[in-house]
Amino acid sequence: MTDIFARLHADCAALGTRLFTVTALDEGAALFRRVYTSLPAEYPVSGTKPMERDGWHDHCIAGRRTFVANTPPEFAKYFFDHALIVSLGLGSCINIPVHDGAGPVIGTVNILAEAGHFTPERLAAYQALVATAQPALCAALPKALRA
Repeated sequence: MTDIFARLHADCAALGTRLFTVTALDEGAALFRRVYTSLPAEYPVSGTKPMERDGWHDHCIAGRRTFVANTPPEFAKYFFDHALIVSLGLGSCINIPVHDGAGPVIGTVNILAEAGHFTPERLAAYQALVATAQPALCAALPKALRA
């Protein structure tokens, strides 16, 4: 099951990713559950984040669009762990929703790097990688929630 996560992580790392996680949306518990991480000490697989109905949720989950923040102030208002993110030398992130095209968002691919990393060209490259992986991600995420 984690093969798709590890392959996608490797592909994204080649583009400069410094932190890569995948979260599954557990609607019943109103939580995002981390199912893959590139930094297990700081962001263990057992970690969760509450599902807040805020601007990030409206954009990424309800709107099914990639959230892009190229500076800490752009993500700090949405991420309770923003101080940890910055302490790791990370200053930009993207969250790409995972869905099958017709159904609801079932999770996100979360990619972080230094501030200003997500140029239009890099963003397009990351989105293309995740789009190619969407069918496998859609198959793996529900299994990861049950694991």
